[in-house]
Amino acid sequence: MRRVIRDISSVLILTGLLLLVDGGVTLLWQEPVTAAIALIKRANVSHRYLSYRTAPLTHTQRRAVKQIHTSRQRIAYLARADLARIKTGDAIGQIKIPKIGQTYNVVQGDQTAQLQDGPGHYPQTALPGMGQTVGIAGHRTTYLAPFRFINQLHTGDRIYVTMPYGRFTYVVQYQKIVQPTDVGVVDNVGYDRLVLSACNPIYSASQRIIIFAKLRTVQPLGPARLAG
Repeated sequence: MRRVIRDISSVLILTGLLLLVDGGVTLLWQEPVTAAIALIKRANVSHRYLSYRTAPLTHTQRRAVKQIHTSRQRIAYLARADLARIKTGDAIGQIKIPKIGQTYNVVQGDQTAQLQDGPGHYPQTALPGMGQTVGIAGHRTTYLAPFRFINQLHTGDRIYVTMPYGRFTYVVQYQKIVQPTDVGVVDNVGYDRLVLSACNPIYSASQRIIIFAKLRTVQPLGPARLAG
């Protein structure tokens, strides 16, 4: 009986230590269990639409692109074409935020299942290059916590979004704290805008922290680089 009690005590002590370690890692970095799950899930995400080599344009689309005279118009055409063919859960591009040292693939969708795979594109918003608002959401403490430190972004900081058809440089305008019900933050405002969204405060979902950024430059990639 004493041995059984001793074994149970050892298990309880070990469990307590593991919980303390988990809590400490979460406070200092991110929640480790969901991080491990995210690494596994991320490996299963379809990366087909990150390249025109794996998701080529149709013959009709290639012919249409060649008839467009400017790179910006080609980018807009390719963005609309991608938005029409991508599916929920697909990786659609990459976001890089040098100020907080993060680079992640962006997946299509803003629901729980997609945000476990990485930052998620709001499907009701445009893709970069369409001249409208692009919305991307991400976690701050769980599932690799891609947006953990977005509160450190301030006016002038740069955010890079790379799509198969172009590399977009956005410059932060300002940040704002809103209620979770304030869906108007991703409304179109008449120009190319990037909106990043995450829960706030960092261990709560009672608010949302929003980063607004305006497009500064575009570098055409792939078919968008055709000579006009």
